[in-house]
Amino acid sequence: MAIITHFTPRSLWENAVARGVFERDTLVSQDFIHCSTPEQVVNVANHIARDWDDVVLLWIDEEKVGPKIVYENLEGGTTLFPHIYGALNLDAVTHVTEFPKDSNGKFRLP
Repeated sequence: MAIITHFTPRSLWENAVARGVFERDTLVSQDFIHCSTPEQVVNVANHIARDWDDVVLLWIDEEKVGPKIVYENLEGGTTLFPHIYGALNLDAVTHVTEFPKDSNGKFRLP
């Protein structure tokens, strides 16, 4: 089982649970949901979401994701990131954990 991750404000996750599917605004603007490998997620979160509070981390089983997943880098770098090209089916999320910041305001894995 290959695992990828996605961090999100808790409120968006709670809305997804109520609706039965997880979507992000990037589905409209970029046609995919940004994800990371577990090894990438802390650096990405500290770069993108440093001002976010009350964040959860979705742990996603790639084999259960309905839409296509493409590993790519659309910014010209060599590091590849998983992108989900469609709404995420909730049964692919194996678990959800708190994604806390340390005393320096940096995200860390739980």
